[in-house]
Amino acid sequence: MTAKRLCLLFPVILVIALILSAAYHAEPTIVARALATEMSLVSVPADSDPTLDGVANEDFWKDAPSLQVELNRGANHENPTVTLKSVYTSEQVYFLVTWDDPTQSYLRTPWEMQPDGTWKRLGDPKDKGGDNNLWYEDKLAMIWDINNSIKGFEEDGCFVACHRSKEGDPDAKPYGNKFLENEGERGDMWHWKGVRNLAQIHDQYLDNTPYSKETVNAGRKSDPDNSKGYRDNLTEDKKMPAFMPAGEFTKDGAPGFLLEDSIVPFDPAGFKPGDRLPSIIITKFTDDGGNISAGWKWVEGKWTLEFGRKLVTGSEFDVQFSDLSATYYFGIAAFDNAQVRHSFHKGSIKFTFKQ
Repeated sequence: MTAKRLCLLFPVILVIALILSAAYHAEPTIVARALATEMSLVSVPADSDPTLDGVANEDFWKDAPSLQVELNRGANHENPTVTLKSVYTSEQVYFLVTWDDPTQSYLRTPWEMQPDGTWKRLGDPKDKGGDNNLWYEDKLAMIWDINNSIKGFEEDGCFVACHRSKEGDPDAKPYGNKFLENEGERGDMWHWKGVRNLAQIHDQYLDNTPYSKETVNAGRKSDPDNSKGYRDNLTEDKKMPAFMPAGEFTKDGAPGFLLEDSIVPFDPAGFKPGDRLPSIIITKFTDDGGNISAGWKWVEGKWTLEFGRKLVTGSEFDVQFSDLSATYYFGIAAFDNAQVRHSFHKGSIKFTFKQ
């Protein structure tokens, strides 16, 4: 090839080289973000309210469009698939979420009588701080961006908040340091807990409070609630249960909780080594913390969770679905007998209303 021809081809070669170089050095998450934000859940009108029982046998559930989201990297069950549907009425919005989970986990740190007659709360010996993956419960969580206040949420979803810690912080926990980056950012967190919720989902929120010894929950906080929803079942010295169920009951730790309105003081008589008692006492959330009603069932390796709340709650700690023509964004995570090591997806999910 002559020098003249090389000179003529040089601009073409240079352009091609620049294009290839730009493609090679481009941020690798751009494609992932674009694909992630294409996930979309559409809520469709319904003529009546569903019965929130975890059965989902209403016709409108069968007709509602579904979205499948593949999650990954969770403890105990690494890659569950979550299927979501949604319907709404003039005042309420409802969600149907199903996901595969091979085991129903409800023995959350139960009390167990030891051979010497003492009592012990069972835990995960590998737990290095808020990381119990052995004696816990199944959970599901959704995080919504409130008023588009969270920078990067539309592209990155929950990744803008999940399990972060300040660089070099010697007090940071190994997992669970959930907080947002900037002041004024706020997310609405719907946190279903298989043991600690009674016909409701715990309504929580996120802000930019970092983890410290004084703020062990970091940015994760509960919506205002007088009842608190649940409490530990233990004596003041934390050496044994404080309460047990009234009347006849099994001594295997089932169903994982005690009801606040049906407990009596603990009496160790009649227990033998190996017997168990729940370590959690539950009641309903009230006020702002009780905005989300729910029902659920686990059948043959699958959870079915139905829940709903008002489109507009009026709370500063909640996402408000006041504009049915708007697009809202959320992320979702599933926990299989895990305190914090949930499975997740990249990016956010669009949520819109069909009118």
